[in-house]
Amino acid sequence: MTSHAWNFMTSFLTYETNKSVVVKSWSVGIINRLVQLLIISYFVGYVFLYERAYQVADTAIESSVITKVKGFGKINSKIMDVADYIHPPQGEGVFSIITNIITTDNQVQGTCPEISVFSLKGRITGVCNTPVGYCEIEGWCPAEDDKKNTTTMAEFVNFTIFIKNSIRFPLFNVSRGNIQGDNFKCRYDKLTDSFCPIFRVGYILNELQQDVEKLASEGGEIGIKVEWICNLDEALDSCVPRYSFTKLNSPFEKNKVSKGYNFRFAKYYKALDGTDFRTLHKAFAVRFEVMVTGTARKFSLIPTVINVMAALTSIGMGTVLCDLVLLNCIKGAAQYKEKKFEEVIDYKYIYLYCTNSQNMSSQDTLQRQFNQILQSD
Repeated sequence: MTSHAWNFMTSFLTYETNKSVVVKSWSVGIINRLVQLLIISYFVGYVFLYERAYQVADTAIESSVITKVKGFGKINSKIMDVADYIHPPQGEGVFSIITNIITTDNQVQGTCPEISVFSLKGRITGVCNTPVGYCEIEGWCPAEDDKKNTTTMAEFVNFTIFIKNSIRFPLFNVSRGNIQGDNFKCRYDKLTDSFCPIFRVGYILNELQQDVEKLASEGGEIGIKVEWICNLDEALDSCVPRYSFTKLNSPFEKNKVSKGYNFRFAKYYKALDGTDFRTLHKAFAVRFEVMVTGTARKFSLIPTVINVMAALTSIGMGTVLCDLVLLNCIKGAAQYKEKKFEEVIDYKYIYLYCTNSQNMSSQDTLQRQFNQILQSD
């Protein structure tokens, strides 16, 4: 029992220290330098230069968007201005440009035959003419006929969209706006004028390779992305937005139902006899959504120190890999193990152990065995 306790104590109270062994091997040396070079390249090229790990980032961008559309067009022989074709009214970050309208005039409350039983426009009364294919409904009459021939507003491609965007990065208390100077005659072009906040609708559709006629007749959804990528270690004037466009309805283009984008709205009137009537509009529109994202970065000592220490620590992986090669994959591994791992014995513990051993019959025998241990070492 005593010997077990002593063995546990001597095993627990040990200390390991690194030992430097110089191995003159071209193959192992090349492996070591290549691994170190890869690790240094990763931290310098990707972590510090690409990811900018020496900076702290703020992605909690605060944004305000105001939009304004300009242009005149014609739908079904009627001249349309912004009050007619923009929904909801001017100023929102999400808005629709109406490109086609099916109008049902002078609807009043009552009963009328529904044109199709597959798209009821009211509550069915139970009176049906099955051979003809309609059922009587109770609601606004006459019922809407969405199969009418209409003409789309081709001029909408020439409309312009003005975007006024202000942002703030709360972590750094930095505010910016996307309007530079007072030039409001510019038009956005990604090559010649990439900072202009006025966009021609036709330019956006060309960038997205949209079928203009199909879009005007069925409607659709377009995204205008405003991305702020700001390096606050540089001049604040370099903190400017980048614009891009995306088709938001791409996943539904091949659907047989719910194609495009449309909605209904009505204008209500009252006759001289007090009867309410309305004009119903089924509008097909191109819905625009302005999406603002952003990241601001600035130098910070804490992430810099953390990543530098991580880089220095990771360089040691080259040593670990080379040790694995030396200990397991090359000739002379046993010799390398002997040089790398050396056990140093504290002889005071041996003497104390022998003193406490029950097998020692005399002090002379103890001294003799201890001398033998010293000579053999």
